[in-house]
Amino acid sequence: MEWVSKMNFSKGIFRAYDIRGVVGKDFDINFAFHLGRAFVDFLKCKTVVVGRDARVTSNEIFNELVRGINNAGADVIDLGECTTPMFYYTVANESYDSGIMITASHNPAEYNGFKLTREEGIPIGLSSGGSEIRDLIGQDYSSNSKGTVEKYDVTDEYVEHCLKSITKIKEFKVVVDVGNGMAGFLVKKIFDALPCELIEMYFDVDMSFPNHEANPALPENLVDLKNKVLETGAELGLAFDGDGDRIFLLTEKGEVLSGDFTTALIAKTLLAKDSGKAVVYDLRSSWATKEMIEKSGGIPKESRVGYAFIKKLMRETDAIFAGELSGHFYYKYNFYHESAIITALKIMELMCSTNKSLSELLKPLKTYFQSGEINKSVENRELALAKIEEEFKDFSISRLDGIKVETEDYWFNLRPSNTEPVVRFTAEAKTQEKLDEITNKVLSLI
Repeated sequence: MEWVSKMNFSKGIFRAYDIRGVVGKDFDINFAFHLGRAFVDFLKCKTVVVGRDARVTSNEIFNELVRGINNAGADVIDLGECTTPMFYYTVANESYDSGIMITASHNPAEYNGFKLTREEGIPIGLSSGGSEIRDLIGQDYSSNSKGTVEKYDVTDEYVEHCLKSITKIKEFKVVVDVGNGMAGFLVKKIFDALPCELIEMYFDVDMSFPNHEANPALPENLVDLKNKVLETGAELGLAFDGDGDRIFLLTEKGEVLSGDFTTALIAKTLLAKDSGKAVVYDLRSSWATKEMIEKSGGIPKESRVGYAFIKKLMRETDAIFAGELSGHFYYKYNFYHESAIITALKIMELMCSTNKSLSELLKPLKTYFQSGEINKSVENRELALAKIEEEFKDFSISRLDGIKVETEDYWFNLRPSNTEPVVRFTAEAKTQEKLDEITNKVLSLI
């Protein structure tokens, strides 16, 4: 672990998309002051929007971060505790020149972190300014506070913005599990404006996560929601992550919609009003997603995994929408940022306009056989990828993100994790036999 003087932090917390680590191990509270100072020095920004989740360390981190920002001469717009989509919306809609969200998203309670943005909420990742900010940390600073702090509650404005994304929703019974994270108060306000029955699960904010981790991408964290949907006869189940920027949906039968299928359904409804536009999807998505975009009159655009890459591609292609397997869904209407709430509303609107249940909407997409994402621990990730590339050198190979091999009968993607010593494998095939064959072959080779 490499440490920088004046405070404890590991350079490894600066990741492809954000900054994240265990507080007291990977970075200390004092790090936040130096980050705030370096952030302003790098961007030369005048105002920084700062939001935070409710983790036990978030208030202390906020205080030090603001002190650093003010010390560098910039003002702070304090959103208080909020979801990450509310934070992005504020930076973009109010035309502020930068922002920092204090959150570790879906990570366990001991983690915390920072999402950094430029104007319009454009992400700052490791390769787009993060490394430069990291290298500025540790300098000597004056102690004269120069900036100001102004509180700003964006909740009602954001609720109105989300509700404007739909026309009409009928009466639904909906179970919502927010995992004791940040989304509960926002969900309540949204449902107050809808003719729906809301059944709440784990709405008390407690980011020690006493019931289950607030990571809906893991099946074990959806068990309680599935049981409640079946028990209550609800038409829909919604699961949010810790900072409220990701969502997974369950049908009335308790089936989980994978992120690529949710992408396909929302692309269909958006393209009905905006045909000919681009839709971005991550390269782990099913063939069915691309096919749905094309059938609906859209232009499919494949992207690397990760919100920094997807938002960049959306702007470059003027895409109206993008979706990731991980449960992030992005809207041009929402300044190219993700919104879990808008995603739930658009699916409910689709159910109304088609007069179909979610399981009926899902059925035509279940054409192929999928592996899901499989993590494999390896000592040398680069060597593992090179070995697979050599084995499949006679096939079509994309190097957009790791390697993706595609044939008429199957495709698979193998990419290194940005955060763990693992490679992530995803595959799809036209038959279960072919899926089993290619999965076993690749995993055995690495």
